[in-house]
Amino acid sequence: MKKYCEMEKEELAQEKARLEARYQEFMKKGLKLDMSRGKPCPEQLDLSMDMLKIQDYKGETGIDARNYGVLEGMPEARRFFSQLLGIQPDEVIVGGNASLQMMYYLIELGYRNGYPDSERPWKECKKVKFLCPSPGYDRHFRITEYFGFELISVPMTPQGPDMDEVEKLVSQDAEVKGIWCVPMYSNPDGYTYSDETVKRFAALKPAAKDFKIFWDDAYCVHHLTDEPDRLLNLLEECKKCGSENMPFLFCSTSKVTFSGAGVAAIGASRTNVEYILQNMFPMTISFDKLNQLRHVKFLKDAQGVAEHMKKHRAILEPKFKTVLRILKEETADCGEIAHWTDPKGGYFISLYALPGTAKRIVALCKDAGVVLTGAGAAYPYGIDPQDSNIRIAPSFPPVDELEQATRLLCLSMKLATIEKLMEKF
Repeated sequence: MKKYCEMEKEELAQEKARLEARYQEFMKKGLKLDMSRGKPCPEQLDLSMDMLKIQDYKGETGIDARNYGVLEGMPEARRFFSQLLGIQPDEVIVGGNASLQMMYYLIELGYRNGYPDSERPWKECKKVKFLCPSPGYDRHFRITEYFGFELISVPMTPQGPDMDEVEKLVSQDAEVKGIWCVPMYSNPDGYTYSDETVKRFAALKPAAKDFKIFWDDAYCVHHLTDEPDRLLNLLEECKKCGSENMPFLFCSTSKVTFSGAGVAAIGASRTNVEYILQNMFPMTISFDKLNQLRHVKFLKDAQGVAEHMKKHRAILEPKFKTVLRILKEETADCGEIAHWTDPKGGYFISLYALPGTAKRIVALCKDAGVVLTGAGAAYPYGIDPQDSNIRIAPSFPPVDELEQATRLLCLSMKLATIEKLMEKF
């Protein structure tokens, strides 16, 4: 068969008719499948059910986790997260169930009060700009959009954000107050920032004295291969450059134990930890220490997490392999109509279709019963300039449903590609 880009109008029309007949067969199946978010499947959630049997409420120093106090988190929980983040326990604040909530709080803190190195609260600035490596995590972008910040897209590369662009924007514009980062197995591409990228982040010379790096290490333990990626420690690199007050590190157990009832943590310099706790004090007396304690007793330490995550991998890896296999099979005879990432960890595969077709592909899938993340969601304001990127989330559906959904995705992509190519005639 000819490659799509080599076909004449009549050949394209014939292929379109063949694809439409296949599409109608999918329509008759009455599918109701959801691949829109990176949700753990029930089998993954079941891995942590024994944690709920833990009845011990006393911490290692005698703290009664049922009672008030210890805003910074249980000592053993601070030590636990310090191992995951590669920092010191007194550089950690352990919070509630969601790191996203803690990110929102720190954006709001900068907006309302500013930080120790701020000349004024961000709300008193004429304009606040935030850098958004794209494609990226839509919920990050939504937080800063909510506060009225101007979102500036920065291209992503396999080594991380385009650092030439980041350095230029940060050094020349004092209105640029921060950047969103998912440094390991990024959402949605699955890239891990290179050592050079991390070092260049640490060495930034921002025009804004209170520029902040929001470093969401959400997938730091979510490996899918025997040769996992490795990420340089940003806070340690910042200390070498005298910029230790620049980064905020985040991680959680949301996809390790229960996505709706995990534990989240902030990592930061001691100066920032003290400042954050001072400003948290009026908000809450403490977070859920019982949940913190349960997690530490269940997972124990970084090695315990690594063993637990092998069980997740056993569930997830076949799903990723299924998607990647079908993408290759279904497009093998079509020519270069798309490319996609092959991540070593995380929760997503990033699909890049022919420019101008992503919205159409997502709509075709939805009409046939498969819900995908909206086209453009991984870009600021939900606008993909190329209308090309689609985030694939393989984790939730069973493998048999995932296979059906991926074949429909490929069919929809081929159909949308043919439609786009026919526009030139």
